[in-house]
Amino acid sequence: MAFSLSSFLKCHPLTTHSQNPPKPFSFPPPKPISLPFSTPQERVFTVSSTILPSKAKELLPEFTPKQLLDTLRREDDENSAFNLFEWATKQPHFTPTLSIYEEILRKLGNVGSFDSMRRVLNDMKKLKVELVEGTFFIFILSYAKFELYSEGIRVLDMMWKDFGIKPGTFSYNLLLNVLVDGNKLKLVENVHSRMLDEGVKADVSTFNILIKALCKTHQIRPAILMMEEMPMHGLVPDEKTFTTIMQGYIEEGNLDGALRIRDQMVSAKCPASNITVNLLIHGYCKEGRINEALNFVQNMCSRGFSPDQFTFNTLINGLCKAGHAVQAMDILDLILQDGFDPDIYTYNILISGLCDVGEVQEAIELLNQMLLRDCSPNTVTYNTIISALCKENQVQEATEFARVLTSKGFLPDVCTFNSLIQGLCFTGNFSVAMELFEEMKNKGCQPDEFTYNILIDCLCAKRRIGEAMNLLKDMESSGCARSVITYNTLIDGFCKDNKIEEAEEIFDQMELQGVSRNLVTYNTLIDGLCKSKRVEDAAQLMDQMILEGLKPDKFTYNSILSHFCRAGDIKKAADIVQTMTSNGCEPDIVTYGTLIQGLCKAGRIEVASRLLRSIQMKGMILTPQAYNPVIQALFRRRRNNEGVRLFREMQETANPPDALSYKIVFRGLSSGGGPIQEAVDFSVEMIEKGHIPEFSSFYNLAEGLYSLSMEDTLIKLVSMIMKKANFSDSEVTMIKGFLKIRKYQEALATLGRVLNSRNPERTYWG
Repeated sequence: MAFSLSSFLKCHPLTTHSQNPPKPFSFPPPKPISLPFSTPQERVFTVSSTILPSKAKELLPEFTPKQLLDTLRREDDENSAFNLFEWATKQPHFTPTLSIYEEILRKLGNVGSFDSMRRVLNDMKKLKVELVEGTFFIFILSYAKFELYSEGIRVLDMMWKDFGIKPGTFSYNLLLNVLVDGNKLKLVENVHSRMLDEGVKADVSTFNILIKALCKTHQIRPAILMMEEMPMHGLVPDEKTFTTIMQGYIEEGNLDGALRIRDQMVSAKCPASNITVNLLIHGYCKEGRINEALNFVQNMCSRGFSPDQFTFNTLINGLCKAGHAVQAMDILDLILQDGFDPDIYTYNILISGLCDVGEVQEAIELLNQMLLRDCSPNTVTYNTIISALCKENQVQEATEFARVLTSKGFLPDVCTFNSLIQGLCFTGNFSVAMELFEEMKNKGCQPDEFTYNILIDCLCAKRRIGEAMNLLKDMESSGCARSVITYNTLIDGFCKDNKIEEAEEIFDQMELQGVSRNLVTYNTLIDGLCKSKRVEDAAQLMDQMILEGLKPDKFTYNSILSHFCRAGDIKKAADIVQTMTSNGCEPDIVTYGTLIQGLCKAGRIEVASRLLRSIQMKGMILTPQAYNPVIQALFRRRRNNEGVRLFREMQETANPPDALSYKIVFRGLSSGGGPIQEAVDFSVEMIEKGHIPEFSSFYNLAEGLYSLSMEDTLIKLVSMIMKKANFSDSEVTMIKGFLKIRKYQEALATLGRVLNSRNPERTYWG
């Protein structure tokens, strides 16, 4: 089959490119956001008393073992199958074969009915049914399914002691493999030692399983050494041997190591199938080396490799994870051209990838294509689109989409509800979110920890802590697990609401509930204690934190530092920075910014300025939070030139000034003590940068302009402010009317009223 990736790469380089916008998703006419789910039709299961006779009637009077075996295999209900089997064994003309017994053992093993399995096995022994080694494989696999690994090992004893069948290489290999898959690596070691003691000969599969065990524990080098030992036992590594080690390297993020093993495989003339090629494609994609993956496929195609469904899905997944979902759609076109039918996995990857890059409408178009090709979407498909719509703040559309799906028989699960509830919370529709939460419970869909955490977080943000606590009680009564995230959210909510004692109660409750407190827990409460001026308690809590094995970080120290700086205790603040450094926690720009603010508040501007210079010498990129306190302090002391010079320095060498930086300088220049033109020029610069002057400061400047008969300049500045602030036509007309008839006070009063109604005046000097 042809797969021309060279032309694909030339036509579709992996760069971002725009496409024609997809057609808008056509929803039914919008309705007010409401609960989207109608009551689903209940599934009713009934047990018929005539199940056994009806199954028996399917068999001819003189039924054969094959007919019974086929009937048993078609029976999904294990209990019915066992009843049918027992009925058949009581028929005078009938003797079950080994295949029938093994089928019943499998059915019983699927549901963990081990006592019944043992009874069947004993019946086989009494009836002298000739057992084989493979019969006991059913026991090993059934015990492994229910993670009863010790019981699985005891099957080896049962085989020999009770039935006289000596476990061979196949039995040991099967047991070793289920133990490796179950991560019971200590038991693997024990079983392998027993295998050697019993003199059971290892084969290639044995080595492959042990190599897999080593790779799972990241012991790649010992795995390679084990492969190199195989020839000493008369064994030759096969494709599985090499690919197992390759897989180990790939899972560690070392594709180059996997490629070296492939070179060894080629040198050993070991035949490679699609498994090897697909594994390496996966390795390239996992490391984000998409172009190399595509080139590798092209190279292998030239050597006779035929891409299969796994190849295409791996490439599509790699492209989507690298943010190239649009190019992944081109791979889909190739799949269709080459006669493959994309499966549910293919579509789900693409829909998820498109949603991740914001192409939600195109994802919906792909869903429609999926339906046209008779590929049934699953819950993952729908939830992906619903979640993406919510993240794009299209909660109305997501709700409508869910409503349409529900009317077609789609049953929403906890992920569906969580996406909608989260979207409703983020868009301010909390009351509807709570209604949906109640609807969720009424429909029998149990909320999980994520559901509760979304709602608790939203309630805490709204300072509705009592309701958040009620949800915590609801979690407890419903048996829903509460994690550290739940408790951290509540502690943060109480701290922000200045209810520190309640926050401490939640902190203590965590220990009683067996929930481990983490760094965020301690930092949140320490910050709350510091803001409540309980710094001694905060220090004790930090000591407790260290005793519990948690290391204070920058946030911990910065909270305590902020307290001392606010209190003007610079000596203690400096001691905190010293302690922080000696404990191996390097101060960051927030630390220094806080200290600078404290120094300025204490009137020690020169020290703050020197600290600013020393931070620059450390190579840190200074932020406005570090500059603003010094600039503000300079203007307060009428050292305007130094303040402006420091502002210009920030523009040239640090992060750009923020809105507060501009307001500090403008206020300083407008309050007098300097050339008025400098204030005018700065206000123009400020407006052009997108910052509206604070009205109280602008009023000072306006009065100065008016007193100096600079009305034209005043009118120009007012016009600039109105344009930048998007005043309405009526507001502009009114203010310009006042200016035209020289009623400047009325014009300024109206300007101030409009500005303050949009952004209530804040004080930047406290």
